[in-house]
Amino acid sequence: MDVVEFRPQRDQYAWTFGGVEPVRRIAPGTALRLWTEDAFGGRLQSPSDRPSECLDMTEVNPQTGPFHVEGAEPGDTLALHFAELEPARDWAASATIPFFGGLTGTDRTALLHEPLPELTWIYQLDREREVVVFEALRGQLRLDLPLEPMLGTVGVAPAGREVRTSLVPDKFGGNMDTPEMRAGATCYLGVNVEGALFSVGDGHYRQGEGEACGTAVEGAMNVTLIVELIKGHAPVWPRIEQDGHYVVVGSSRPLEDAWRASQVGMIDWLHELYGLDRLDAYQLLTQIGQAPLANVVDANYSAVTKIPKNLLPAADAYQGMHRYLRERAASL
Repeated sequence: MDVVEFRPQRDQYAWTFGGVEPVRRIAPGTALRLWTEDAFGGRLQSPSDRPSECLDMTEVNPQTGPFHVEGAEPGDTLALHFAELEPARDWAASATIPFFGGLTGTDRTALLHEPLPELTWIYQLDREREVVVFEALRGQLRLDLPLEPMLGTVGVAPAGREVRTSLVPDKFGGNMDTPEMRAGATCYLGVNVEGALFSVGDGHYRQGEGEACGTAVEGAMNVTLIVELIKGHAPVWPRIEQDGHYVVVGSSRPLEDAWRASQVGMIDWLHELYGLDRLDAYQLLTQIGQAPLANVVDANYSAVTKIPKNLLPAADAYQGMHRYLRERAASL
């Protein structure tokens, strides 16, 4: 297996999906060992740092990539298997940002009240115990929280020559912010342009469902992934396969439309996997589906629909691609 290592220089980050020249051309089957910067560009390092003073909002969510996958054409399916996600620093940051988050007025929900106070929390990482440490800024509470690394942003170039900010999730993937995007998962994305042009970033050392205040435990990440290409069969919405679940992510506003997109996406997948009539799949999904939130803060909201595999007959999604990539990842 070819293994390509890439750590971007500051001028090599991508800030959008689409409109960016690839940093590398790779063949299907390649393993990548990547470094990704945190969503703040490493600029928040102390509780005294204020986002409005430290951040350039045109340079948030830096992406590592894009990568041109040889042979990828519109209508194909890109498979990205995340073999390992390892924190690249011993600290991470979270913050309240003016007029950003789920429980404040925003530019889209315009209200007359002042923004919430700007605060920055720094989480220390204890690698031996595999925890990050929450410390209250206005009290004495200190908690050890389990380390659960994930990637907030995984996406390809959009269709129709669109260029979308790395803050946005949509059919191309992007800033979905779902904890389902963790080590051991395989993400399936529909290819929209020649080469797919995929990027990854926005590492979180952990995040609750919904990402309520708008920022998770944001940290730099070492990412090991394997890239494969499936000719044809592009899904409308991003799909994730884990050992125990099938997952679909839908992104839209209002939130119920994001939920509907993920539900319809799962009905389509059940049809493909088992030949179910869409109304039979609708009925089955109603009884066994789970619907955690991904984010309720980005330019589009993201909702997840997931189904436990143990409730279904064995199936080989994309001819067993997830199992095949898991086996290859073990050799790394």
